Amino acid sequence: MMKDEIDDSTAPLIEHLTELRSRLIWSVLAFIVAMVACFSVADPIFTFLTKPICAALADRGQDCSLAMIKLQEGFFVAIRISFLGGFVLSFPFIGYQLWRFVAPGLYKSEKNAFLPFLVASPGMFLAGAAFAYYAILPLAFSFFLGFQKSGPVPAEGALDPAVSTAAGIAFFGSIEEYLALTIKFVLAFGLCFQLPVLLTLMGKAGLVSSAGLGAVRKYAVVGILVLAAIATPPDVVSQVILFVVVYGLYEVSIFLVARVEKKREAELRAQGLWFDDEDEEEASGEGAAKE
Repeated sequence: MMKDEIDDSTAPLIEHLTELRSRLIWSVLAFIVAMVACFSVADPIFTFLTKPICAALADRGQDCSLAMIKLQEGFFVAIRISFLGGFVLSFPFIGYQLWRFVAPGLYKSEKNAFLPFLVASPGMFLAGAAFAYYAILPLAFSFFLGFQKSGPVPAEGALDPAVSTAAGIAFFGSIEEYLALTIKFVLAFGLCFQLPVLLTLMGKAGLVSSAGLGAVRKYAVVGILVLAAIATPPDVVSQVILFVVVYGLYEVSIFLVARVEKKREAELRAQGLWFDDEDEEEASGEGAAKE
């Protein structure tokens, strides 16, 4: 009897683990296929990623050329591109597998609440990545290239023009270092743009409220300023742009959480399950009077 009870209780767990293994296998296979596909077109992807630095160099009349400092650097750059591109390309399928695993355990209302966020998350990430690529990277690279110095500068009165008073500084970028910096910006802004999705989902779950988010607004401003100082180069323009964008997303999050709360209140009122503070006080007063 005890053995039967144990088998009955463990059967659902085994089924869930089998389902999880199946979903993980399909997700890994999709990632591998997407990674191989991106590896085969790594050169066009790298050309696309180098457009911001090439444009910044062209503005200064310089040729766009990056150096391969280490012998294996070109290969690892292609691998990194294939990993990043493979993840981005396979993310919709991986998200679908996650949804298929979680959905059977959710109520219909929970499915309707969770699915929009699953769809909005990659969209907001792509929006943040596009903002970094088209708006922030040109400003960042223009700032960094501004530290170049022309040289050599002949010393005043020197007979030999090779003798100089200052050394020239020119950009000879490493392809691996450039790609790492570009990916850092793209990922950072893509994650920052997840803020409305995350806070709205937390508001849907009752973990945060619009009033609570509004009450800590001044602390959010400080946190966003620190984020802008860390994630962007130390020039005022890009820092101000990042602060304005992220703070705007924070205000949008408060608005979305407030809408979620109003919708929840309307549903509870329709079911007769919503009580205002005054109603609760009256109910407690009537109870005390009866006693």
